[in-house]
Amino acid sequence: MKTWTQQSVTQPPATYPSAVYPSAMQPSVEHVGPAGEAWLASASEYPRSMRALWESRPWAPTVLPCGRAFDVISMPSFFGRQVLDELWASGPGSGPVAGHRGRILLFVQPGAAPRLRRLLAWEEWARDVPPLLCHGRGDAVTVPPLQRMVNSPDSPGQGAGRWIVAPERREPRLPGAAVVLWACVRAAREPDAAVPVGAAAVTRG
Repeated sequence: MKTWTQQSVTQPPATYPSAVYPSAMQPSVEHVGPAGEAWLASASEYPRSMRALWESRPWAPTVLPCGRAFDVISMPSFFGRQVLDELWASGPGSGPVAGHRGRILLFVQPGAAPRLRRLLAWEEWARDVPPLLCHGRGDAVTVPPLQRMVNSPDSPGQGAGRWIVAPERREPRLPGAAVVLWACVRAAREPDAAVPVGAAAVTRG
């Protein structure tokens, strides 16, 4: 998968990608490419209208429904980073990933959110994993802007979340519920994992 960078990333990551911002002082643009934009638009009931909106307002975050092109698992930021480590170190990697308001948004297969919710309802798993928000059909999530200026604090798109792993394909490979479950369990059982009190709570969001 491709990370947010000034133009594009051509080398595959050694581990899961993290956003790499240029060190140059002049502003540069983070952007989602045409294939990734088409995939995001496919989540909407009206993809052409969505793409027209993005053409006029590429700096604006967008609310998209889950259940058609993707589901989303929302995790506490620190734990989410540990889950991404597990996905990239010992699994198939991740699909697109975003950061929004202190949480990690992991894009997963449509239908994976309710399945993961049921799996985490088992006490054996729930006692280890921090509270997750599983967004599936009937839910909607805010996705970061398609374009965002970096090294420019007053530019449009700042504060609206960001892509950690930006979508780059028309049909990205998204992890399923079982893959995410095991990554969560492994991350929660790491010696330095911080598991909050009441970890059994799993909500729809």
